[in-house]
Amino acid sequence: MRILFVGDVIGGIGRRLAASVLPDLCFERQVDFVIMNGENAAGGKGLTPRVARELFAMGVHVLTGGNHTWQNREIFDVIDNEPRILRPANYPLDPNVPGRGDEVYNVPGTDLRVGVLNLLGRAFMDPVDCPFRVGLEAVERLRKRTPLILVDFHAEATSEKVSLGWLLDGKVTAVIGTHTHIPTADETILPEGTAYQTDAGMTGPFDGVLGVQRDVILHRMRTRLPVRHELATGDLRLCGVLIEADPKTGRAQSIERICIRRNRVQD
Repeated sequence: MRILFVGDVIGGIGRRLAASVLPDLCFERQVDFVIMNGENAAGGKGLTPRVARELFAMGVHVLTGGNHTWQNREIFDVIDNEPRILRPANYPLDPNVPGRGDEVYNVPGTDLRVGVLNLLGRAFMDPVDCPFRVGLEAVERLRKRTPLILVDFHAEATSEKVSLGWLLDGKVTAVIGTHTHIPTADETILPEGTAYQTDAGMTGPFDGVLGVQRDVILHRMRTRLPVRHELATGDLRLCGVLIEADPKTGRAQSIERICIRRNRVQD
């Protein structure tokens, strides 16, 4: 069983890059299931129904979110009824918070199922419920339906991500970090069989600052004045991880960093 996790997709340029890379990548590497963090997929922040449909059409099976999940109000109208879009599970348990934070999905062409759990960190982030407590509760529930479980932990602090990896070692197939947009070189299989990487990186332009034009961010850094974010356009990379797992036990057998570069993509 091979699961591809694609790091934060940045705006239209990230979507076009993904569309140009994913079909061949999935075919060549015999990928069974594709999960993508889509919280920055629409204009660099947030997600819209139209953009979600575009990503599903290119072969993505599940979209996870993060602190920008609610950036575009349009998503409120569909997230309750679209199980393929997840938001962090540890938003407060309040009826006014739409959507779901975890779900189990059928793997096309097989009798296998994959559980996906989305969590949000608390260090330097929005005040949300404890990701460790919520994560354990969700994993216990998901394991009753499938041993194959991937966790997208959208968090700022590396220590928080590493801690969740150790907490869930042996309980899930993989814990993959997102949010910081920089791929880390610490991919590993933890002792009890859980694949781990602190951050999968992003899918978009690397010649700026986390996907944004560098002059814009430098002006903000130097003056502290508000700026309008404009996406960068060069050094395009699709970043993610490819995980191979035993479908019977859910234990990860391998984890591989993916980084595919393109000079440009067609509009």
